[in-house]
Amino acid sequence: MGSHGKGLLAAFVATFPTMTVLTFALIHSKAGQAATVDYAKGLLFMTPPWIIYVLCLIMLLPKLGFLKSLFIGVLTYMIFAGVVSVVVKHLK
Repeated sequence: MGSHGKGLLAAFVATFPTMTVLTFALIHSKAGQAATVDYAKGLLFMTPPWIIYVLCLIMLLPKLGFLKSLFIGVLTYMIFAGVVSVVVKHLK
C-alpha cells in the first residue's frame, strides 16, 4: 500500500492495535487486571521514544538513506527508552 502512494492507509494498517489487543488478552488471562494495567502504562511511557524514532526516519531518510536512518532511529529509540526506564524506576 505504501509503495502505491497510499501511505496513510498503510500507516493505519501498520498501527492497527492487533498485537496489543492480543497481548492485553493474554496478559489479562494469565496475570489479571493489575498486570494488564501495568503493561498499558508501559506502552504509554514508551510512546515518546517511539515517536522520536519515527521522526528520525522522516528527517534523516532523505539525507542519509534507509539503512543509516534506520540504524540511527533504532539507536535513538533505545537510548530514550533507557532514559524513560530509569526515570520511571526512580519515580516508583
